Amino acid sequence: IGRHALVPFSYTDDIAIVADVCQSFVLDNGAFTVWKKGGKVDVPGYIAWCREWCRHPGFDWALIPDVIDGDEQQNDDLLSAWPDDIEGVPVWHMHESIERLQRLSGTWRTVALGSSGAWASVGTAGWWNRMTDAMKAICDDQGRPTCKLHGLRMLDPDVFRKLPLSSADSTNAAVNSGSLSRFGMYL
Repeated sequence: IGRHALVPFSYTDDIAIVADVCQSFVLDNGAFTVWKKGGKVDVPGYIAWCREWCRHPGFDWALIPDVIDGDEQQNDDLLSAWPDDIEGVPVWHMHESIERLQRLSGTWRTVALGSSGAWASVGTAGWWNRMTDAMKAICDDQGRPTCKLHGLRMLDPDVFRKLPLSSADSTNAAVNSGSLSRFGMYL
């Protein structure tokens, strides 16, 4: 009880066990893997997979397909193609305009924050400067954002403790999940 998971599209076989043992889960389109290794997200396949699981009681939301180093128009086109019957979360990439972040946060219930471009490395001085500008644009004078925020690759306590995130994820947990010394108590 109390377990929450993010299941990437590249590991669809994991969803059955996650749905069985976790209180809730989100689905990830796999854009990070594409960004790192090349290729293309299978958008129709991903939508079909999301449609299969979106009615499960543990389903929270799915990351809407995105192009990490793409332009705003490419990502807005992917948002426009997202089906209304699946709870989706758009990604604002840090190389995109602050105006796009404001538009997304005023339209969507949750927005994911993705490190990209000159701000691809989470936690660097430049990254924090850009994130400060982003938070100033969408938070009130008490630091409350206009929507829920999900931090992509932001599970480092030095990061998530300083931002008004409602959730975060990390590639580190997936990469090291087979390490019994680090994660054995959860397996």
